[in-house]
Amino acid sequence: MGLFSKPTLIILDVQNDFVPGGALTVPKGDEVVGYINGIQDKYKNIVATKDWHPPKHCSFVSAHPGTHPGDRVELEGMSQVVWPDHCVQNTEGAEYAKGLETDKIEKVFEKGVNPRIDSYSGFYDNNFGRATGLEDYLKENKVKDVHLVGLATDYTVKFTALDCVKEGFGTTVLLGGCRALDPKTEEEAIAEMKRAGVKIK
Repeated sequence: MGLFSKPTLIILDVQNDFVPGGALTVPKGDEVVGYINGIQDKYKNIVATKDWHPPKHCSFVSAHPGTHPGDRVELEGMSQVVWPDHCVQNTEGAEYAKGLETDKIEKVFEKGVNPRIDSYSGFYDNNFGRATGLEDYLKENKVKDVHLVGLATDYTVKFTALDCVKEGFGTTVLLGGCRALDPKTEEEAIAEMKRAGVKIK
């Protein structure tokens, strides 16, 4: 029997900059707050991630004069989407969204801290060069199954779910606690997660 024999809840990037009024708004992203608060009592163990970018991060439009949000640039041999500056360390935009209950969060894992590479997954940078410590934490606590909620379905939720499966965790995405940046990519993301063995509820 593991230390946490029940599923661990992972709350992904529910931050001010990703909800309406933020720098990189996920449509209806604020709707996940009530859902996530409402399920926390079901879990013995809850952890969370934060996008935690240094100023002038490589993914920011401000780092690429002449570009616009949504453009792509080549960085470190990878294609990188250019985003509005968001979730800068120690700013209001990087804090958890208003109303999100955080008292039960055991540990927070920061992602996107390397100024030269982005990080969509809660586990690693996009080039797998840096681990956040989430995988080690889950394995040290003998976690077998995880439930994922947060923002956004087509980015951090998808990439974290795929890495969860790859690392051997039973993985369920609770769509009631997720919202996507784009309905088109949300549909593709859900299909991709299902193909990889992620359960969608």
